[in-house]
Amino acid sequence: MNAFKTMVVLRRALLAGAVVTMLAGCGGGSSSPAPGPAPTATPTPTPTPTTPPGTVTEFSNGITPNSSPLSITLGPDGNLWFTELHAVGRMTPAGVGTEFPVTAPNGYVPSGIAVGADGNLWFTNAIGNDVGRITPAGVITDFSSGITKSPFRITAGPDGNLWFTENAQIGRITPSGSVTEFSSGITPGSYAGAITTGPDGNLWFTESGGKVGRITTAGVVTEFSSGITGTGLYGIATGPDGNLWFTETTQRIGRITPAGVVTEFSAGISSSGQPYAIAAGSDGNLWFTESGTTGRIGRISTSGTITEFTNGITGGGLGGITPGPGGMWFTEAAGRIARVQL
Repeated sequence: MNAFKTMVVLRRALLAGAVVTMLAGCGGGSSSPAPGPAPTATPTPTPTPTTPPGTVTEFSNGITPNSSPLSITLGPDGNLWFTELHAVGRMTPAGVGTEFPVTAPNGYVPSGIAVGADGNLWFTNAIGNDVGRITPAGVITDFSSGITKSPFRITAGPDGNLWFTENAQIGRITPSGSVTEFSSGITPGSYAGAITTGPDGNLWFTESGGKVGRITTAGVVTEFSSGITGTGLYGIATGPDGNLWFTETTQRIGRITPAGVVTEFSAGISSSGQPYAIAAGSDGNLWFTESGTTGRIGRISTSGTITEFTNGITGGGLGGITPGPGGMWFTEAAGRIARVQL
């Protein structure tokens, strides 16, 4: 093919391509643009299940049956630590328990437990005259020098020491184990129950004879009884309202201001209820256990409204209570640690 013929062929090809393009663009409305990709449907979100407040989950893994777990606290390691017959227990938030046996010359029934300023757990012996210290790794040290009357409950003080209750006296133990006891100002024969640090920088405690006591870090005691109509006082905790809240086994919850003014609440507590331990929750309420044969958890608002919960509790004899991961954690005498949803 010569050059002239080659040019003719190329020209005809170019003209044919132009005609096709024109027809495609003008097509008389008989053609339509190619469809684009189909729109993606937005998925409907799956509702997140919620657990109603007051729902209880129980854990018994690693706990000796009927070991009577009593006091409980949230440890510095994020686990729950509790006392039981002849042992201190540790429960992970997932429900895995470990027990650490405790022995002492006079026998040992661990009672109260609290976290010290030194990052260890400190617990009392309700049988002998001892206070124990256990590290988060489970190493136990026993202290008895200077302790004269069966320690019962214990709490961390604002002064960096641990403070504990005894029969008609209050004890103080330093992180190194040095003990001082205070009895002046406490009614003879009364048994001090629970103890906590108050919003005023003092220690507050309950007494079996129907009194609430206050002790300064220097050891000065003041007792309050006006407005308290029952005996059998036990638990005490600082509330989110800046007052102290305490339990009475005669179906009452009491509130006492730092100035000593008492108000009692009973509406909403079952006639067989025996309020025992109490602690402030992250929901702005206070939660308490009931120690009777029927297992109940109670919630009281700072205005005094009480609600009881039984769902998921399979036994009675509820003991200590503490805030922890996912809710409030409490003990059951049958050998269980339980969590109640806030």
